[in-house]
Amino acid sequence: MTHFYNRLAHFYNIQPYRLHTLAAKSLTMKKAIFLLPFLVFIACNQPAKNYSTSKTEFNEAAEKAVIMKTIENKTECFYKRDYEGWKENFIQKDYAFQAWSNADGTFDAKTGWKEVNKKTGEYIKSNPVEPGKSSHPWIERRNMTVKFFSEAVAYLVWDQYNSDKDSKTFLHSKDQRIMEKVNGKWKIVNVSSYWDYKNVIPADSINNL
Repeated sequence: MTHFYNRLAHFYNIQPYRLHTLAAKSLTMKKAIFLLPFLVFIACNQPAKNYSTSKTEFNEAAEKAVIMKTIENKTECFYKRDYEGWKENFIQKDYAFQAWSNADGTFDAKTGWKEVNKKTGEYIKSNPVEPGKSSHPWIERRNMTVKFFSEAVAYLVWDQYNSDKDSKTFLHSKDQRIMEKVNGKWKIVNVSSYWDYKNVIPADSINNL
């Protein structure tokens, strides 16, 4: 083989060691071409890596807890006639909605923040309570159902029991809220509260319901 390379080098006027180098490179290239399909097959069959994203996984339980704080704060402020505190929890958009039933069988319903704000402002002014007091100091919420339609929209419905100012009796209401997350904060979009004014519940019976 060496004699062959020497004669070939002489014919092409190339140094023998350079011809050996070229031959080795050619052989290496042939091996690489031969191995390429195998390497591609191996690469394609490697298990996919689980690359994590920067987006945090949505935690419904945690979001529900934040939503409930907003709802509870809104209710507490309303019953204490804290207008500014109540307003802070409500979305101030033209699709805001608020409705409740009245003891005489009628109902009040307002659409749009302008109307909701006007009605509630008038109610708070016309139905004052003593400073630090509440019209309904004891609230019980039962049978809570929550549905997240997205990470920024939630629907809630429950049974609510509202005490009188002395916490001696309760009235039952069916409450519903639609919540929207705006700029990282949950706001109330829709309040619907339908009260049963006829069936008064004694305080000592509330835990048996």
